[in-house]
Amino acid sequence: MCIGIPGKVLSVGEDIHQMAEVEVCGVKRGVNIALVCEGDPAALVGQWVLVHVGFAMSIIDEVEARETLIALEQIGGLEPVQTN
Repeated sequence: MCIGIPGKVLSVGEDIHQMAEVEVCGVKRGVNIALVCEGDPAALVGQWVLVHVGFAMSIIDEVEARETLIALEQIGGLEPVQTN
């Protein structure tokens, strides 16, 4: 089973070939956005995505992202998450 972890897109490059900076559980990391970017990468800034092995697999809304983070925390899959 594969689990995607919600992350918020903080910044992007000029095109889909450059890594985006995504905050996942308080840690900033480079993520490939090629699978979810359908136009201007800048449109992804501020969006939530499900991240798996360095790839954004899908775009999700903030409510779903926060609920997923809380659920992962409750099953012991994550350290406590801030939801503010």
